[in-house]
Amino acid sequence: MRGPNRPPVSGGRGGRGRRWGVGLLVVTGLLASIAATTLATGCSPRYVLRAGWEEAKILNGRRSLPEVILDPATDAETRGKLTLAYEAREFARDSLLLDVGDSYTTYTKLERDTLAMVLSAARSDSLAPVTWWFPIVGHVPYRGFFDLADAEREQLKLEAEGFDTYLRPTAAFSTLGWFSDPLLSTIVRYDEVELVATIMHELAHNHLFVAGQIRFNESFATWVGRRAAIAFFCSPAGGGPESALCAQARDRWEDMMLYSRYIDGLVAELEEHYADESTTTKAKIARRDEVFLRHREHFQREIRPRLRSLTFANYDDKPPNNAILLSRMRYYHRLPDFDRHLALHGGSLPRALATFEAAADVLDDLFEALPARALPARRCP
Repeated sequence: MRGPNRPPVSGGRGGRGRRWGVGLLVVTGLLASIAATTLATGCSPRYVLRAGWEEAKILNGRRSLPEVILDPATDAETRGKLTLAYEAREFARDSLLLDVGDSYTTYTKLERDTLAMVLSAARSDSLAPVTWWFPIVGHVPYRGFFDLADAEREQLKLEAEGFDTYLRPTAAFSTLGWFSDPLLSTIVRYDEVELVATIMHELAHNHLFVAGQIRFNESFATWVGRRAAIAFFCSPAGGGPESALCAQARDRWEDMMLYSRYIDGLVAELEEHYADESTTTKAKIARRDEVFLRHREHFQREIRPRLRSLTFANYDDKPPNNAILLSRMRYYHRLPDFDRHLALHGGSLPRALATFEAAADVLDDLFEALPARALPARRCP
């Protein structure tokens, strides 16, 4: 959500040359220049300058991957993860034709376990998210904070206004190719499959990002990230089709498609319920709590036993609300349809990606580029 203004649709190899190695003063000055704009749209100059300062520190702390890998002071685990990341990036560029730019050619070690906190909010009686406006990406249904106390204050403020909220940590971000995003120590701690899938996810944002279509952007990146990770680990470069990492990458993707069907079914039922204009707000909230409970029981009874990995082991740790539901749906909407789209293009990820790039010029909603759903969203019994 940072950088100079750019067209609503970004991605592909056209118009992709503007990237800079930016120091502290340049980034801080850049964010200061848009402070007045963000003040008018709900983000104070202090918020913008803090974000710019934190990002500038990240960019200023970059070291080239070869330098860190060859440094005798680098521990063996970090060296192995950085080598894997380097190989995965090369695979993304050369075999999958992703627009990697200069992203992930450097490494920044953070002095904390979490990059930032991300706050989402929604009405309690409808699936209507609270949105914030930012330069480049437009309106987005979340807001990042580098300070936990700031995030919690904003969360309490929204809850006092009657909104559902969801505050979660994040370990990665993308500047959509405007800066040379480094690998962060927060994601290098991931296991091999999650590390590569996260890198591919963020590179997908570099490749294609459509302002104002956050649900498509994130679900698209989930699909690209997971399918690209499978392609890498199941290739000779990543271990081959018989390797344990290939199997893990496949299992986690199968779990995500199963979860996508589940979450889309829950959303479909709630949308039908919330659309009933004859129901009072109080009754809608009471009814939605019943729907949430029934779906949680369905998940524990029918979905959890079918999971192949621990990806959703903590799914029902938090009591659900509309903000949590919308946050999860952004990343898992219609994933099986993305896979059907891939199959229609012979299993070639580059060919499937090219169709989305072309469609971005003519469609207002890129989900329309997907094949029609094979099955309607399933209502929980």
